[in-house]
Amino acid sequence: EPLDERILRIFTVTQTWLDTYQPDALAIERIFAQEQVNTVIGTAHASGAVISAAAVRGIPVFFHTPSEVKAAVTGSGGRADKASVGRMVTKILGLEKIPKPADAADALAIAICHGWRGGGIGSGINMSANTQTHQGSRPVRAQHAKLTPAQRIWLEAEAKTRR
Repeated sequence: EPLDERILRIFTVTQTWLDTYQPDALAIERIFAQEQVNTVIGTAHASGAVISAAAVRGIPVFFHTPSEVKAAVTGSGGRADKASVGRMVTKILGLEKIPKPADAADALAIAICHGWRGGGIGSGINMSANTQTHQGSRPVRAQHAKLTPAQRIWLEAEAKTRR
């Protein structure tokens, strides 16, 4: 299909998803390019369609860099590979197996990162408040009782890696 028709399809499908699931916010990965300019341009076109569909509905859109997401989920400082991200997403969410394709695990990692950085609108939990790392992955003890099950699993996984 021509580019304009592909972008319109992405926009239309995104509108359907947003109407169906009615999210409070949208978190996406900030586009980063080193060498593959053509891939980045295509991703930017698709992201623009998704961002526009959210904006039409007044849904705020938040952006997280790939290294920010990796660091938040794996604690590696942003240098984790896709397999490491997949393993940690599986552990944090208590899944039986790593989500496939790898992009599905990446999408879940973005959602986890966003939620832990205070993106859970109305949750009252700001995982970036008084943290020990710049990524906002460690909450202060007083917040522990308010943590979601995924956040508690994350804390347990972090504690095990420090032993």
